[in-house]
Amino acid sequence: MNEREKIYEGKAKILYKGTEKSTAIQYFKDHATAFNNLKKSTIEGKGIFNNKISEHIFIKLNQIGIKTHFIKSLNEREQLIHMVEIIPLEFIVRNIATGSLTKRLGIIDGTVLSKPLLEYSYKNDELGDPLVAREHIAEFNWASSAELDLINNQCLKINNFMQTMFKNVGIKLVDFKLEFGRINIDGKKEILLADEISPDTCRFWDVVSEKKLDKDRFRKDLGNLIQAYQEVAERLGITIEK
Repeated sequence: MNEREKIYEGKAKILYKGTEKSTAIQYFKDHATAFNNLKKSTIEGKGIFNNKISEHIFIKLNQIGIKTHFIKSLNEREQLIHMVEIIPLEFIVRNIATGSLTKRLGIIDGTVLSKPLLEYSYKNDELGDPLVAREHIAEFNWASSAELDLINNQCLKINNFMQTMFKNVGIKLVDFKLEFGRINIDGKKEILLADEISPDTCRFWDVVSEKKLDKDRFRKDLGNLIQAYQEVAERLGITIEK
């Protein structure tokens, strides 16, 4: 196989130039990181589960009218995606208070929120991905008001769909982060859901036991991370070849 052209390498994924115009190949690594890369490890098989779970969710979202960067699966670790200009923001949707929200505001861990809470953070590892307000986004031209309105609506639609999907398999969708990007398709600018949706980017709790089925198992040294990711995949009906 010829050496591929690497476009970008992040903590959990590598992007290679795609074989078709304006496409990329997204490769999922086995690296696990937390606390802005202060804690890191390699956990064999993690990338496979993240790839297949994210693929499953993106296909479902495409089916309900959410436009995403996902084109097709290539193999157990790779997806063909549209190459987008990433908006430098993370959109965090919270249904239950935990993690940084409880630490910042002194909220009791596990508090069910009266409605979904949407937060924005500026994507910058050196600054620790600080929370920002809509006014910051407008002032520094990270996204237009119209783009932000569209993305906010998409976030809530995605949350509604995913809450139901996971509730049906006995999982609470506690919170998750999303990223979006811009692309020109046939001369028209589009906003696409990008990055991934997986146990790395979501918090999942078992409905009955509240057992954590996500990257908090790595953050909090709970162990059995692969088993948790496998359980999420199996509950969603995803078959991972071994």
